[in-house]
Amino acid sequence: MLRINRIAYKTYGIPNAAALPIIQKWILRSLLLLGGYKRWIDKNGLNNDEIAHAIELGCLTEHPAPSKLSEIIVVALKTRLSKLEDEVSDFSVPSELTQNIDRLQTLVKLNQAECSILEFAILLHSESLLEQTMDLFAQMSTPITCNTLSVLLGLPKKDVQKALSSSGQLFQTGLVRIDHTASIASLCNKLDLLNNGFADRMLSSEEDPVLLFMDSFSQAQPPQLAITDYAHVEPKLSILIPYLYHALATGSKGVNVFIYGPPGTGKSQLARVLAAEVQAELYEVASEDYGHDPINGEARLRALRAAQTVLTDKRCLLVFDETEDVFADGSGILGKKSTAQTRKAWINRMLEENPVPCLWLSNSVSQIDPAFIRRFDVVIELTVPGKVQRASIIRAVGSDLLSHQTIQQLAEVEELSPAVVSRAVRVVRTIREVLPEAKTSEAIAHLIDSTLIAQNHAPLKLKKANQLPDFYDPAFVNADACLEQIASGIAQSGSARLCLYGPPGTGKSAFGCWLADRLDKPLLVRKVSDIVSPYVGETERNLARAFREAETEKSVLLLDEVDSFLQDRRRANRNWEITEVNEMLTQMECFDGVFVASTNLMDGLDQAALRRFDLKVKFGYLQPEQAWQLFLCHVEALGLPVDEHAKESVCRELTVLTPGDFAAVARQARFRPIKSASGMLALLEAECALKEGGRRQTIGFR
Repeated sequence: MLRINRIAYKTYGIPNAAALPIIQKWILRSLLLLGGYKRWIDKNGLNNDEIAHAIELGCLTEHPAPSKLSEIIVVALKTRLSKLEDEVSDFSVPSELTQNIDRLQTLVKLNQAECSILEFAILLHSESLLEQTMDLFAQMSTPITCNTLSVLLGLPKKDVQKALSSSGQLFQTGLVRIDHTASIASLCNKLDLLNNGFADRMLSSEEDPVLLFMDSFSQAQPPQLAITDYAHVEPKLSILIPYLYHALATGSKGVNVFIYGPPGTGKSQLARVLAAEVQAELYEVASEDYGHDPINGEARLRALRAAQTVLTDKRCLLVFDETEDVFADGSGILGKKSTAQTRKAWINRMLEENPVPCLWLSNSVSQIDPAFIRRFDVVIELTVPGKVQRASIIRAVGSDLLSHQTIQQLAEVEELSPAVVSRAVRVVRTIREVLPEAKTSEAIAHLIDSTLIAQNHAPLKLKKANQLPDFYDPAFVNADACLEQIASGIAQSGSARLCLYGPPGTGKSAFGCWLADRLDKPLLVRKVSDIVSPYVGETERNLARAFREAETEKSVLLLDEVDSFLQDRRRANRNWEITEVNEMLTQMECFDGVFVASTNLMDGLDQAALRRFDLKVKFGYLQPEQAWQLFLCHVEALGLPVDEHAKESVCRELTVLTPGDFAAVARQARFRPIKSASGMLALLEAECALKEGGRRQTIGFR
């Protein structure tokens, strides 16, 4: 019945409803013992009649404002408080709150004073009349707050001070804390609860005490990926997983792991996979409040503190996603410090003493103070998976909707993150019944394409990138070394650093593609636009990332236009030009895989760089016989008759012919049909005429 009265008053505002006995006692003590009655009176009488009805002194609302009203009220308050304490033997809080307080007392080891303060704080934030009464005391400093609680709850002041100190369980769990940011405020503002929904949850029936904290942290969903989907970071995971096993088995403190990488690279999924691998539950610290609005860094730290205390005895891991909310929410321009910087001592202590291993996830590491980074046990950069891993992930999430060809084609897109694929597959799966079976792959590709464009990436092209020309053959390449022998030697040694130089179109990049196929290795191609950045230091980081990715994927790394990064440092005008070359040299020196660099401009390369290449191969224009054989291949592919009179023109007149010229003519044939061998010859002549030294007198054969 008491519970019903409380709800009725709070919800419907019934004017004559009496508050719970415990609420009445607190209101009476605050008005009488703390002198609140003086602020309850104004020149017209009582300034809040509802308080009088709540403590069953509605008669006071009928009095005019005589000069002796204060004396009348004091007498009435004393009489009512004495009668209440004599007649009521049980000043208990609602049974649901009692049960939940008991559960928390066992879970986080609260003492009696802490339980009493927690009960009061919860009812203060949920009972409007108690809050209104305490608002009569508009200026509550921290000492006054402790004194007020001592009087209202009948506790020694020293016990209250200890319970609300930073060493008390209320503060350590984040359940209740005194807000020191506002030196003077109302009691409701000074006693800050864990979160906005905590009071309502404590007044509801819950069986599992951990569920009382569900607005602060909650159990994560099972992983959708497997540990094999993270083979690109396997060396680090092979260290991390045993370390987490040991930490959980021994109860080690201060275990923290920092995982960073671009959005969509699978950081959250990796956290879930790690928990599954070490056979532990995973809990996620909340990033939004009771009303699903984002919460700030300080509130998230309180939620983390609560989770660390509540989950101490569980075999579990904690994940704190979007760590930018704490470590990078400041402003370098305005000089505002981040939440972590303003609480540096607490953060450092927590990173050293937290009882539950914590996985911190972030999209970037650049904005985080290095002083914090060094305190993490393991730091892992999670990049977009390599081609092999991308194909595996795409197949895992959408094999029933995607054709094998589309899976392979999507895997070629380096910017494609696992999250983008998963979302597109989820959308199409919901409407697959209305889509023809043959259209599901196309629909997923369309959704992925739209997302890539919105992310400022190039549109999705459903064809194999870096595909070899149809007629590629090392025999059609004029190099000053035997390419077949080079490939065989690299296959035996396992590593090489090659510099391919020569005019455009002579087959340098195509050889890199062919070499990767020959070695049965993935190919990682990086162009100048992929590496160069206008921001200082970013080019160096991109270079390092390319070599690191190639090493992880065991790929052949092909870097086009390498002259952009290896200009002679003696000619440098700016410091960053030197640091870029230095970074390139360092990466080349440390790289243990197959690295192929191509350039059209050999002159001006840094001499130290040239020494670091194991082999420098010159690519030149086609030899006469090579040009003729390649000509025959293309003519035959077009179904055209061959006239032997063309041989002399091809072999003697087109002295600057390259495989790239044949590729350009073949592309023209798609929309500009070639009707004869002489027509192809004319197109090749036109290509050559555009080159320096390529103009010749008109060729006789037509």
